Amino acid sequence: MGHSYSSCLIHYVFSTKDRRKCIPSELRERLWPYIGGIARENDFKALAVGGTDDHAHVLASLPATLSVAKAVQLLKGGSSTWVHETFPVHAGFAWQEGYGAFRIGVSGIPDTIRYIDAQEEHHRTTTFMDEYRAFLKRHGIEYDERYVWG
Repeated sequence: MGHSYSSCLIHYVFSTKDRRKCIPSELRERLWPYIGGIARENDFKALAVGGTDDHAHVLASLPATLSVAKAVQLLKGGSSTWVHETFPVHAGFAWQEGYGAFRIGVSGIPDTIRYIDAQEEHHRTTTFMDEYRAFLKRHGIEYDERYVWG
């Protein structure tokens, strides 16, 4: 019997629609664990989930059978539906259409988890857009400034 093994670690970054600051701390306390649950329910792992009032980071370990695009669709779609159904006061909540997906190696897991866990502190001095541009540059992704969620 043959076995297939894969390691696909993706650091997702996605913003709220129009980068609106619509994830207050009391919602984040419930939303981040819920996103982890979406991953579990869909047979992948969220190793870390965090962010601020206008964006989220998810470090996910994907099985070979799940595409990078499908995983983020499940996370964003499921969490958006849950927010609307559970918290009518957050009816205006929505994720931006785009996202960043950055592959990391196994050795990068501890640093990435620390980075995600320190988002609140990190964004006292760095804007989300500056952070996102830095990710694109670090990963050698060419981009047109007009289309970077601007």
